[in-house]
Amino acid sequence: MISQTGSENAKTQDKYWWGLSFLLVAGMVGGNYYLSQYSLLSRVVLSCVVLGISIGIAFKTSLGRALWTQWLEATQEVRKMYWPTRQETLHTTLAVLAMVVVMGILLWTADFFLLRAVKWLMTGHWGA
Repeated sequence: MISQTGSENAKTQDKYWWGLSFLLVAGMVGGNYYLSQYSLLSRVVLSCVVLGISIGIAFKTSLGRALWTQWLEATQEVRKMYWPTRQETLHTTLAVLAMVVVMGILLWTADFFLLRAVKWLMTGHWGA
C-alpha cells in the first residue's frame, strides 16, 4: 500500500469535507421538498441550521480557511479606508455635476459650429 504525504492526505480529507458539505446541502433541498406539508417557518429554520453546519464544515477545508483569512483581511482593509463626510460627498457631487454641465455646453457648442462648418463646405451657405 502506498503511503500518502501530508499534503495528499489533507487534499483527500478536503474532498471528504466538501463532499459531506454538498451532501448536506442536497439533503436540505430534498428534505425541504419532502417536508412540504410542514410549516414554512420550521422548514426555513431547519434549512438555516443545515446550511450553517454545511458552511462550518466547508470552512474546515484548506480552501475554506483561505477564504476566511481573505475575508478577515478584506474587513481590516475596509476599516482602514477613509470615508468622506456627508459635506465632502455633497461638495464633490456638486463639482461633478457642474463639470458635466460645463462640458455638455462646450461639446454642444463645438458640435453646433462643426455642423454649420460642414454644411457651409458642402452647400456653400451657412444657414440651417
